[in-house]
Amino acid sequence: MRVLVTGAAGFIGSKLSEVLLARGDEVLGFDNLNAYYDPRLKQARLDRLLPHANFRFMRGALEDSIALGEAFASFQPQRVVNLAAQAGVRYSLENPRSYVDSNVVGFLNVLEACRHGDVEHLVYASSSSVYGANRKLPFSVDDNVDHPVSMYAATKKANELMAHTYSHLFGVPTTGLRFFTVYGPWGRPDMALFLFTRKILAGEPIDIFNHGRHSRDFTYVDDIVEGVVRTLDNAPAPDAAITPSAGTSNAPYRVYNIGNDQPVELLRYVEVLEQCLGRKAERRLLPMQPGDVPDTWADVDALRRDVGYSPSTPVEVGVARFVAWYREYHRV
Repeated sequence: MRVLVTGAAGFIGSKLSEVLLARGDEVLGFDNLNAYYDPRLKQARLDRLLPHANFRFMRGALEDSIALGEAFASFQPQRVVNLAAQAGVRYSLENPRSYVDSNVVGFLNVLEACRHGDVEHLVYASSSSVYGANRKLPFSVDDNVDHPVSMYAATKKANELMAHTYSHLFGVPTTGLRFFTVYGPWGRPDMALFLFTRKILAGEPIDIFNHGRHSRDFTYVDDIVEGVVRTLDNAPAPDAAITPSAGTSNAPYRVYNIGNDQPVELLRYVEVLEQCLGRKAERRLLPMQPGDVPDTWADVDALRRDVGYSPSTPVEVGVARFVAWYREYHRV
């Protein structure tokens, strides 16, 4: 297939592109390589893809409808995976407008391009953040998600609503995937595992919010990408027999959780990292941060049932692989 991957220089997008290329697909990567975190890491991910004969790259932002339109017109993708977004819960408290530009205006441009380009299936990144103040565990796609606690979460909820509108009005098949705390080699420097590793190796204290009483459904990147590919290959179809719910519709629209289905307490996560590094962390226990939630846990039964999704990487294995990559990449 011809697959357009937005955010192809990102953590998940680069790994997804690698897997799609390995199975014989043609991939057009689209990314603006912005400076939200070190662009050198993004370029290093991209450099691993550029030598492949079936990979092309275009630099541009989602909110630039002209650049995005040129990408669609020149490549004529059959399927699209939209992973480009302004990420980060905490940054959304400081710079909310960037989230509207990328995640709302940019996503509208993607939907319009898919509509006019007769794209067979759009898979897009939503987030576990949409569950907001929900205290019922595990999180189910049938749960109410009308109480986001960050602007980032609000834009991801908006994406789901916008996608349904295009599926309903124009028949664009769309699937939203609510990612749960993805980690692994080539990960984002603003994520806890990257921050903790750097500080522990430097002998600096690490900040542990909510006094370590968080639990997270940490999901290894390979498991995430396997689920994305399976989803991409299974486009939803309209079905008048379906009784619509929060995650389903009569339209060609679906929303799924994609996580490990095995929540781990943050303090245990830190213990595993300490073991892999061979060093103890100096822990600075702090209260809950604004915009954060105490626990996440993905109910992935629907994704298992519909596409055969089966996450299999425990944190002990995933963190060890990250540490090995980190030491090699940073020559530590």
